[in-house]
Amino acid sequence: MKYHKLIVLVAAVLTPVVTLKAFDLENATVRSINHAFDAGTLTSEQLIRMYLQRIEKYDQRGPEINALINVNPNALQRARELDIERRTRGPRSPLHGIPVIAKDNFNTNVDMPTTGASIALKDLYPQHEAFVIERLREAGAIILGKSTLTELVRASLTPSIGGMAKNPYDLTRNPGQSSAGSGAALAANFALLALGTDNGQSVRSPASATATFGMKPTIGLVSNAGVLPSSLSHNASGPMTRSVADLAYLLNVMAGFDPKDYITRFGIGHFESDYEKYLDSDGLKGARIGIVTQLLGRDEDHKEVNRVFHAAMAKMEELGATVFPIVIPNLFDYRGQGTDIFEAYDLLDQWFRDLGPDAPYSDLEDFLANATYDNRIIPRINIQREHAKPEYHDQYTERLNTMAEFRELLVGIMDKYNLDAMAYPLQQRLVTKHGYPNIERNGFLASVGMMPALTIPIGYSEATSEAPVGIPIGVDLLGRPFDEGTLIRLAHGWEVQAFQRRPAPFTP
Repeated sequence: MKYHKLIVLVAAVLTPVVTLKAFDLENATVRSINHAFDAGTLTSEQLIRMYLQRIEKYDQRGPEINALINVNPNALQRARELDIERRTRGPRSPLHGIPVIAKDNFNTNVDMPTTGASIALKDLYPQHEAFVIERLREAGAIILGKSTLTELVRASLTPSIGGMAKNPYDLTRNPGQSSAGSGAALAANFALLALGTDNGQSVRSPASATATFGMKPTIGLVSNAGVLPSSLSHNASGPMTRSVADLAYLLNVMAGFDPKDYITRFGIGHFESDYEKYLDSDGLKGARIGIVTQLLGRDEDHKEVNRVFHAAMAKMEELGATVFPIVIPNLFDYRGQGTDIFEAYDLLDQWFRDLGPDAPYSDLEDFLANATYDNRIIPRINIQREHAKPEYHDQYTERLNTMAEFRELLVGIMDKYNLDAMAYPLQQRLVTKHGYPNIERNGFLASVGMMPALTIPIGYSEATSEAPVGIPIGVDLLGRPFDEGTLIRLAHGWEVQAFQRRPAPFTP
């Protein structure tokens, strides 16, 4: 039995059906929920009940989306407490009483374990929560559930707990990889907000596949402390949402200096407390966007993505943007030039060491020797162990220099053409069927370049019997370092004036 299944069923049985017809849950936003809270027509407890009912109906029943590993057993009680606090002291922030789904590599220890999608960690409660989780709790958000991912965020398609999520737009296809559960949960409307991590494109791939918004922030803007790691130099914790405005609200809480993550020292002077100020409905007017034509496929399998992409670029021009093709010299020489292969083993080992004295394993080697897990993670871990040895330090330094060189190249091109953003399909072809890895993805520009990128939904493929409303297609908007605000402005202008979400057909 799934570890969250009984909890959700009990919650559904013991609570009355919520039918607040005046409140539109499908199109809900942080703003609309706060308006309903202020008007007294909705409480956090009622909101959480509605989401729990959807989880019970669709995650392990019906289409069996399988987006969540655990659901918070204390969510309703926490919502009641926050409702009382709202009435007596006022809200802590716009996220007060609003649910968030966290990828299950963010450490939690208050109400749910942190499994990393590994059966061996099903009862793990780390001694410290992730910095981002702490910030969200302080803001009054409710961590409603923990979402499925690849085991230990390593190279296994089938984790040893939870299994892989289904795409609510086409149950035969995956919803991206790694942060797949967070993307699927948003598409199925199990919550408004979600957390993911992006080492290569693991926030943006699910966003592209599920008609949601996902951001890889500039390295140093958001702390990775307390997050089961993939790399030091280009792994980023990022917001995933159903609207750009909600992404701004979530980023407000996530961004900030953390003394436990020294990389966030690079963000000092760049943190903003109000990303909402970039929410401009005319955000595309006067913008300059360069299309990276090298990242468009040329074969039959690429036609649907290309068709939707070109239509979106034309629409951006109609909305006042100047859109034109650009070429990045030697672009593909930089693909695969990240540093995770050198950094990942030591980081994962340290994560195990930091779990605390009550943890079931003292370090990574103890876990590998004594735990039960999917053996398909082993080849990747073996490669990472080998490359963590001192004899690879020179190669590691070369990679760091290559990443800095690539970042300088990208920023130089943006300066040359006075660009607000570069644009390209996050995936050159539609997201793949279950059991097959996603291929021809373009997320390496932000990853290797250590730059921010926001994936936005731009449309859908032609409808089929398996995908009655089509399969979502997303575009990466790549921006300058610490210029997340410009990406939010462009994305909001697109969303408000050009994008119409189609509800996922299998979770109505």
